Amino acid sequence: MIIIKVIDFKKYLKEYDQTTGLYPEELMKIGEKYHDKGYLTKKELYQLAHLNSTRSSYHVKKNPASRVEKVTEAAYQLNDDFCRLALYTSLMGIGTPTASAILTALDSEKHCVIDTRVWATLYNLDYFEKEKESFKPEDYLKIMGIVREMAAESVFSPAEIGYALFAYDAANRERNLH
Repeated sequence: MIIIKVIDFKKYLKEYDQTTGLYPEELMKIGEKYHDKGYLTKKELYQLAHLNSTRSSYHVKKNPASRVEKVTEAAYQLNDDFCRLALYTSLMGIGTPTASAILTALDSEKHCVIDTRVWATLYNLDYFEKEKESFKPEDYLKIMGIVREMAAESVFSPAEIGYALFAYDAANRERNLH
């Protein structure tokens, strides 16, 4: 059992709009398109990647359109988070944080968008022993174990918990992010 350290999720969720984080409403619109077809087009994947990381999203354009559709269709049909993440991250321009955004677009009641700020908040709350700047699918699973426990103990979804953790770091960080 994870011991939940308390932060004011409601407060930081309200502050999220003042951060540089992605736009949840736009993310959910892309998720709806994904649900409708069962795959993402190259353009949709680029839009999602750009929401999550403007610096690296241009790499998504290097993928053949048919590969994007096949990989996202195959991932859509899987129930295993690790396998889905592995498939998404096989595409150019898609790292684990962007793959987490894809999963969140599909199911915000089960997933959250992760990045350095989310990990940093959990690190500062003593959930992790070291800071990190890059993530693998296994790291996502570790974060989600904590976030899902936090969600179960609150009135917030895992996606909302993730946004609040992001905003917490943005509001409380005393040094540069990288």
